[in-house]
Amino acid sequence: MTKIKPVILSGGSGTRLWPLSRQLYPKQLLPLVGEHTLLQDTVMRARAVPNSSDSVLVVCNEEHRFLIAEQLREINAKTDPLVLEPQGRNTAPALTLAALALEALDPHQVMLVMPADHVIKDTTAFSRAVEHAVPLAAQGYVVTFGIVPSGAETGFGYLQRGAVISETPPAYVVQRFVEKPDPVSAQAYVDSGKYLWNSGIFMLRVSVWLTYLGQFQPQMLACCRSAYHSGKADQDFYRVDKPTFADCPSDSIDYAVMEKLTGGSTLYKLALIPLQAGWSDVGAWGVVWEISDKDPAGNVTHGDVISIDNKNTLLHSQHRLLAGVGLDDIMVVETVDAVLVAHRAQAQAVKTIVDTLKQQQREEHVVHRRVYRPWGSYEGIDWGERYQVKRITVSPGAALSLQMHHHRAEHWVVVKGTAKVTRDNEIFLVAENQSTYIPIGVKHRLENPGTIPLEMIEIQSGGYLGEDDIVRFDDKYGRTV
Repeated sequence: MTKIKPVILSGGSGTRLWPLSRQLYPKQLLPLVGEHTLLQDTVMRARAVPNSSDSVLVVCNEEHRFLIAEQLREINAKTDPLVLEPQGRNTAPALTLAALALEALDPHQVMLVMPADHVIKDTTAFSRAVEHAVPLAAQGYVVTFGIVPSGAETGFGYLQRGAVISETPPAYVVQRFVEKPDPVSAQAYVDSGKYLWNSGIFMLRVSVWLTYLGQFQPQMLACCRSAYHSGKADQDFYRVDKPTFADCPSDSIDYAVMEKLTGGSTLYKLALIPLQAGWSDVGAWGVVWEISDKDPAGNVTHGDVISIDNKNTLLHSQHRLLAGVGLDDIMVVETVDAVLVAHRAQAQAVKTIVDTLKQQQREEHVVHRRVYRPWGSYEGIDWGERYQVKRITVSPGAALSLQMHHHRAEHWVVVKGTAKVTRDNEIFLVAENQSTYIPIGVKHRLENPGTIPLEMIEIQSGGYLGEDDIVRFDDKYGRTV
């Protein structure tokens, strides 16, 4: 029986889901439509597929590595070392890195390639479609899954069905890929009954992907090979060589390879299997509204919300009471540092807000007020010209790096748990309701030796309070910056 290796690509940014989705905390790490995050749901869905490998292989952005590792730990997921991309180069290089990681073990390994940020409600139908794809993939086919359209969507690419490969289960040649169409074309595609939405989910053997990539994108394959084999293992991660990977061309799986296999040529094997399983790419807040449970008036609410006389409205609160009265087709998303108010018809335009924030060199598109680190998190709660106040949470057994600051002093007040503090040559404990002081230029480290999270307030003072004023001398997580 052919074993299936789930390969999960977790490099998306989800800019249309701002302000919840940010560069350093993107949509796949958020619980947008249920208890678990989109990444966690993807992993659990992959593990439920019959004959799936015991472990999954995740390719992700280096900046997200500890967040992803923690989310996988929360669901007890068995994983291969996370393959870290030093920078985004789109999905084709990401899949190539995964294939190179598997090549030495078994070049004929069948991969089930999935984005980390999709929703699939009918997992039974999904598993059945994957099972149907396995014999084709084992024969050397590249199998893509086409979503049976529920409407004339202009936000998705389309796949045109060609000749029949098999009647039962149904499988077809892919005649052509079509980019996101205009409304008239989209309606014509749906009316014809010959087009499916492009899901971005694939099944194929490792050797097949590397062969096709070498044929169509030899420079990409060469760069990825060099970057991967020049990389090194680091704890539970595999770090790809950064300078080499920076030279890699950026392209999607579709553009780099898949579109070149279409047209029914006997030279290539590209198969299409229809999938009807409640699929969504959760690409915008309007989609979140569409796929979420609604009240009788069509409203979707999340968090501390009061909704009065609203219709077809999304009210999403993270941190405070959100009240809406007399709204129709409106989306309101509240976070601690930003609030989005938009008409549902303009959901796709949210990306322009992110573009504006980038142009203005603002930080609200990059991070939330709460910033996650491998040791825990910190949240800015007040700041002024020469001071800054943070709430710091350190996980049990975790430790910040041994570090020093050139421009700021720090005053630490423990409000919960016990802190182990290194201050130059001193090592001492600071208990709840106690405090300590770290002068400018003094080497220091904060640790949590206990079994509960350590919570403390940090008051910084000095002429410069930027996060880049850190000189690290030792770090258990391998960070240098």
